[in-house]
Amino acid sequence: MALLETTAAAAAERAKLQRHFGRFDILFFLICTIVGVDTIASVASSGGEAFTWMLILAIAFFVPQALLFAELGSAFPQEGGPYFWTRLAFGRLVGAVNNFLYWITNPVWIGGTLAGACVGAIEVFFHNGNPLSTMWFYVVALVFVWVSVLAAILSFSQAKWLPTAGAFARFALLGLFTVSCAIYAAKHGVHGLGGSAYKPSYAGFVALVGVLLFNYVGFELPSSAGEEMTNPKRDVPFAIARSAGASVLLYALPVLGILIVLPATAVTNFGGFADAMKDVFTVYGGSIAKDGTPTLSGAGTVLAGVGAVLFILCLLTSGVTWIMGSDRALAVSCYDGAGPRFLGVISARFGTPVRVNIFSGIVATGIVVLAETITSGNAAKYFGAVLGVTISTTLISYLGIYPAVWKLRRSHPEVARPFRMPWMRPLTVLLVALIVIATIQLIAPGLGDSWFGSNYAPSGWDPSQKWIYLLTEAVPVLCFALVGVLFWALGSSTRAQVVTLDPVEAEPVE
Repeated sequence: MALLETTAAAAAERAKLQRHFGRFDILFFLICTIVGVDTIASVASSGGEAFTWMLILAIAFFVPQALLFAELGSAFPQEGGPYFWTRLAFGRLVGAVNNFLYWITNPVWIGGTLAGACVGAIEVFFHNGNPLSTMWFYVVALVFVWVSVLAAILSFSQAKWLPTAGAFARFALLGLFTVSCAIYAAKHGVHGLGGSAYKPSYAGFVALVGVLLFNYVGFELPSSAGEEMTNPKRDVPFAIARSAGASVLLYALPVLGILIVLPATAVTNFGGFADAMKDVFTVYGGSIAKDGTPTLSGAGTVLAGVGAVLFILCLLTSGVTWIMGSDRALAVSCYDGAGPRFLGVISARFGTPVRVNIFSGIVATGIVVLAETITSGNAAKYFGAVLGVTISTTLISYLGIYPAVWKLRRSHPEVARPFRMPWMRPLTVLLVALIVIATIQLIAPGLGDSWFGSNYAPSGWDPSQKWIYLLTEAVPVLCFALVGVLFWALGSSTRAQVVTLDPVEAEPVE
């Protein structure tokens, strides 16, 4: 390999990293990263064709993406993964903008969607379906945010048990829910979706592509801690291959269960999975009134409580794994000269980017406050807007990451690749095209068919408000990109202090 030019700050901070990230740690981390329970109901609420498009995109998007990151993660196992690959391929300015978009998604998601889903689960299962008071909303949401931050601060040797627990919580929750759906179907019959309900359509694709791609991203995240892995060249392809199959199964079974046993009116985007659990758990004790209101009793109440705890643990570990990875990528960009040096600091005690972790907590806290203040408690409308901007920002960042595999094949052909992505060029083009389509549909839902029509307007939004919604989605993304440029400018003094590493120093020790 050619000599690697890096900053003096990077050389100093990399020395503080600690190796505690093994093969099965990566596997469980990936399952927590990819399998999010907060969007299952969003998919199921779209009907039978949602299941069909889920399977189609598993083949057309999920598998090619897994192949791409198996190559990048094993060939370039440096800390900061997605930032490092983009910077190495296209330079620090592109890396800075792309990486800020990649990072900002996560505190917004944690403080908005995940914290909101946690509050919703508590309301459904422990508060008789009644809204929490403003004070308790803040208590629950802020505890959720700062427990996530605390877990991200801890060294992998201490914190890796949480993703492991989160993976097993997913197995338990989604397994229990799927079995309960089968029992419910045997007792009450199936909902009766005919074969035509599963027929894919263009309108269904437009409505679903964003949330389905959002469900399927995340294979690159463990590589943000590439230099904390014990053997990334061997373990990254192993973990990606095994997590891919498990993730598709963990998504597909509960979605199919919801579609088969519950009417579409019983499933909503906001709090929908919690509501669906309450419905199916009536088979263990309880009943559903004629107006569709479920009432639990006996074993149904107990199992619903267990399910609620598992659901909240799944939400928490989704947030923890994403900020563990994205915060590391941001810290790497900052000590590499693509951001302010103040944030590019690794804790000598924990081996983690504590300053960025706290920064994420502050941003997430701000989102919690905005969620309650701006929407005046209209959680459904806020959910739709925040989920949209979160997904679009996440997906846009992959426009800089995916092409890196192509560019690095040409610019760094001498690098050993333990795994090579087959059909790299056509599959990379396919991945980028799907991301572009999804991003357009998330910012302007229904464009090309019926922009912001009744079938596409997010929950709580009136079709006449399409321009307001467009600004709600597009302006934050543009502002995030401008902040990325600002971060790059603030890193100029760090970039000026350059050192050159030989190949032995540049690559993590195996």
